[in-house]
Amino acid sequence: MPFEKSKITLTETGQFSNFFLDYICKSDLLREFYAYEPNIEVFDKVIEDKVKENINRLLLVTVINEQYAKIKNCELQKKNTALLLNKNTFTVATGHQLCLFTGPLYFIFKIITTINLSESLKIRYPQYNFVPIYVMASEDHDFEEINKVNLFGKKIIWDSKKMESSKDNTGDLEFNESSNNIVGKGPVGKLNTESIKFLIDELSEILGESENALELIQLYKESYLNNENLADATRHLVHHLFSQYGLVIMDSNDKRLKNEFSDIIKDDIINHSNYKIVKQTIHNLEQIGVKAQANPREINCFYMIDNLRERIEYNNISNPENTGEELFKVLNTAITFTREELIEEINNYPERFSPNVILRPVFQQKILPNIAYVGGPGEIAYWLEYKNMFDFHNINFPALIPRNFALLTNKKIELQLQKLGFTFPDLFKNMDVLIKEFVINNASSDLSFKEQEINIIKIYSDMAAKVSAVDITLKSSVEAELQKALNAIKNIENKLTRAEKQKQAANILQITKLKDKFFPEGALQERYENMTPYYLMHGKKWIADLKEHFNPFDFNLLILTEQKD
Repeated sequence: MPFEKSKITLTETGQFSNFFLDYICKSDLLREFYAYEPNIEVFDKVIEDKVKENINRLLLVTVINEQYAKIKNCELQKKNTALLLNKNTFTVATGHQLCLFTGPLYFIFKIITTINLSESLKIRYPQYNFVPIYVMASEDHDFEEINKVNLFGKKIIWDSKKMESSKDNTGDLEFNESSNNIVGKGPVGKLNTESIKFLIDELSEILGESENALELIQLYKESYLNNENLADATRHLVHHLFSQYGLVIMDSNDKRLKNEFSDIIKDDIINHSNYKIVKQTIHNLEQIGVKAQANPREINCFYMIDNLRERIEYNNISNPENTGEELFKVLNTAITFTREELIEEINNYPERFSPNVILRPVFQQKILPNIAYVGGPGEIAYWLEYKNMFDFHNINFPALIPRNFALLTNKKIELQLQKLGFTFPDLFKNMDVLIKEFVINNASSDLSFKEQEINIIKIYSDMAAKVSAVDITLKSSVEAELQKALNAIKNIENKLTRAEKQKQAANILQITKLKDKFFPEGALQERYENMTPYYLMHGKKWIADLKEHFNPFDFNLLILTEQKD
């Protein structure tokens, strides 16, 4: 096998919130905030509940088929999409932003977990069909969150505003273009991808001319340069990586799908129902020590037209004509609506109303026959704020399944750790603790003066007893002198430790490099590194190897060590 697998508990890593650990441990503390526990046995009930909902399956299939019109080699996707017409077919979904070159590793992990969960459900429930689906967050407008990727110690940045390429003072690569897009304001799915050519050209020089490198560069070119916008480019890229597993990719930014959701949009904007419900749930979570992950607004929709995506706010001040009518204003624009005008706009142009992080999950569950959502700790945290909102709208709340977590390494690094006297779990310790342990364990002599401290404490204790018998007020003087002596011993101990650190500087540097490799910039490897270096070494087989070792119900951190073929 290409990977040797071991694991450590998420608790041991020290990288996950108590809230998330409580969730995977099925703590009673959180039970009221979700519908189903994260295990495979619950899906009898999930399916029973979801099948009662009236999903417009024909519309869903029509939209997906249209979105795949330009995608080649998608026979499995067409087959799975056709299955969605049947009431015995359900989706298992994940969602993610349209990150450059797929972004950090955990995006790949989310997709694999979603696929594996679908396959596991099919084995347990052969009478049903389960379609893995990736819902693209094409309506997001936070360009700064998706326009960079970390590769080979550099941050590669796509800046869509200027037409020149440059290097900043840190050596990070930056590429720019002129664009009519309002970066940071409009939906990123509409961004023109022509300027990514500069990034791909630079990558071609960096990656070399191995078979895998040429294949990857060609994939990037076909994805970003043969498609006019980021949504289509991302669909092409992700499809190529996961096509053999039947993953269906959907963009919910469609007028017909939004129309299915229009009543909830109206309720949100006019009645603020979702704001009230989610605020109360957040209050309930705070009562048990859980902080809000996503805070609702009175209006949880953006107004989206052309290259604009801006919040809608209710203006309770009378309009300029003093008619006393309520006004709804699109921020940073001159666009306003009365209540009647706004309802008419939603009826005629539902595609112009874009749900935010509060409403997006409800929209997704409204249009999909979805029984499970695969997400990371942050996503699950904000989904748990929404159960009562789902209940209010009579929409089934899905099973929330954490994605798989993994640390990728190789035999060479494993041997380096062993030589230093560490194992992989040691890497999750604080750096100072790690270095101190190494120095103490490898010192040429004992660095501790514990025995001497004990002896001095005994001496001063005897002295304190002796002086107390004569004058009790002298005891404090003895205690003060004891503290001075102990401080002097600690000072000598620190000097001895520093001297030992200097003798072991080379090994300490190696420890630092290993720590930085798995926690670049203090983040977990999976939240920082991109898939590109791994694809260079193994091609698409790397994804198949990961998939083989991932289990959607294994809530541990997997340590996957590459083995030589």
